[in-house]
Amino acid sequence: MDDFRIEHDSIGEVKVDNSKYWAAQTQRSYQNFKIGTEKMPAEITRAFMYLKRSAAVVNNELGNLDDRRKNAIVQACDEILSGKLADNFPLAIWQTGSGTQSNMNMNEVIANRAIEMLCGKKGDYTIVHPNDHVNMAQSTNDVIPTAGKLTVLDLLKPLDKSLSLLTDALYDKAAAFDHIVKIGRTQLEDAVPMRLGPTFHSYATMISRDRDRLTKVRTEMYPVNMGATAIGTAINTSPFYLDNIVPTLGKITGYPLTQADDLFDATENLDGFVRVSSCLKACAVNLSKMCNDLV
Repeated sequence: MDDFRIEHDSIGEVKVDNSKYWAAQTQRSYQNFKIGTEKMPAEITRAFMYLKRSAAVVNNELGNLDDRRKNAIVQACDEILSGKLADNFPLAIWQTGSGTQSNMNMNEVIANRAIEMLCGKKGDYTIVHPNDHVNMAQSTNDVIPTAGKLTVLDLLKPLDKSLSLLTDALYDKAAAFDHIVKIGRTQLEDAVPMRLGPTFHSYATMISRDRDRLTKVRTEMYPVNMGATAIGTAINTSPFYLDNIVPTLGKITGYPLTQADDLFDATENLDGFVRVSSCLKACAVNLSKMCNDLV
């Protein structure tokens, strides 16, 4: 019996492996959505920890979350950010709704780890509650889009570095190959002579253009809807929370985040992600074209 504990939700009881920090909602999703092998990326978990950490700090400053609980939540988030408890986020990317199950997975794991830190046992939510304390003043509908934007920003950094290195290498080859004469090609046939250097220079110019696009589109990830809660009305928040959650998140992440001017728009419409996707697709097409030329 010590191998499992009984967790409860609105449906009833569910057994959870006692070595795990998740609770009922995560367990039900884990059991009911065994679809594919793709799990929620570690970068999403990292973004969530920044969000939950920031919310705990602001709710504490507001006086809605006591120091003891705040410190435990912050410490639990910091542990997860350091790589601990990584096997406690098992959910597939294929799930219902707008990511509620992943949001609850984060809340439950943080809560149960915080409970342990406060000398309690997993499942004793009188100490730290996943919804009432960890998810305070939040909704899946503002944390998921914001976590998505933070994840995009995190993933664009290594991509930009790789594209920068590729661009420099192509410029180097353009100089090294400038003396080599080759036959130019057009319409799949030999055309007129040209030097090999300009070919590689054109590739470098092309990839530089991709980098510029991705740098510009990154700014569309800066406005976030944290504080909008369920639909954009900021229900269950206070003016203090609304004014401070995004600056606090920006301070923790290091990104120049801003609160969206229209919280309804930022909650309902995610065209910024489409713009990022289109720039990535253009980059992929250009890389593919270059590779095909070199085959």
